[in-house]
Amino acid sequence: MTPFIAAGGPGMAQARRFFVAAAAAAIACAALPAVAQDKAAAAPKAAVATPERIDTLRRIRDTGVLLLGVRETSVPFSFLDAQKQPQGYSVDLCLRVADAIKAELKLPRLEVRFVPVSSSNRIPALLEGKIDLECGSTTNTRDRQKQVAFAYTTFVAGIKMLAKKSANVDSIEDLRGKPVVVTKGTTSEKMMRTLNDERVLRMTLIESPDHGESFKAVDEGRAVAFPMDDVLLYGLISKARKPDDFAVVGRYLSVEPYAIMLRRDEPQFEKIVNRALIDLFQSGEIRRIYAKWFATKDLNVPLNQYLKEAFQAPNTHPAWP
Repeated sequence: MTPFIAAGGPGMAQARRFFVAAAAAAIACAALPAVAQDKAAAAPKAAVATPERIDTLRRIRDTGVLLLGVRETSVPFSFLDAQKQPQGYSVDLCLRVADAIKAELKLPRLEVRFVPVSSSNRIPALLEGKIDLECGSTTNTRDRQKQVAFAYTTFVAGIKMLAKKSANVDSIEDLRGKPVVVTKGTTSEKMMRTLNDERVLRMTLIESPDHGESFKAVDEGRAVAFPMDDVLLYGLISKARKPDDFAVVGRYLSVEPYAIMLRRDEPQFEKIVNRALIDLFQSGEIRRIYAKWFATKDLNVPLNQYLKEAFQAPNTHPAWP
């Protein structure tokens, strides 16, 4: 996947999108995890800060460009449509934020560039300045707050498990001694490794680069289950060739608040992002955007109480337990 550009004019939602050739950028993104590891090994404290502080608002003002990190298969938050263009709930919210940035900086034009990121390289991409905002399905956690900042919560999910109905999986205990796929760099991966050790489940954990590949592992029988945020699992099932073959099972293993991710220590930029979200919350527009993606013929996810509270009282509470 290569970066995309949306030409910014009045009303970012109507901005025209088209491909741009960016092989060099793709190579740079692919190298990010290794770069981050090298820096962490050389100077552990450097992993929580950019090598050179980035003034995001100044850079946007000087270049007229906003870099949005997007995902390929995080349905319905951030994914590629049939024309290979970024779509989704989080993408729509970030475009509203782009409108607010354009207005705040009084720019005649703001170009929005979509940059592909994955679960494993999204934080390095942000810290290295490859993106300005991450518009995906990222959980706000205490550990991540040590490296990055999060805007107000825009969705609240819970980790459950996807499995074939024929597998007869009802709880995590049913996975004892079996192959389980996890998407690398996610909170569910970390949780499953912890549970595997604490409960001596002897699961064989298979790492996958993205949610689409994780789903494929279950579909092809290489893994019995795929633990992930429930709403993402429902989204994957809705796109499956045989959706009736799958089920989302088990009790919630955690509560996962999603938020737009940005760099730390940029209070003015963070204020603009959060003010744009508050406007959506208070005007009720957030519910219309929510319905667009979560109240469809393929996917019906009612607003849960946690999210209703987040819209009424905006917060940046991290995941729990």
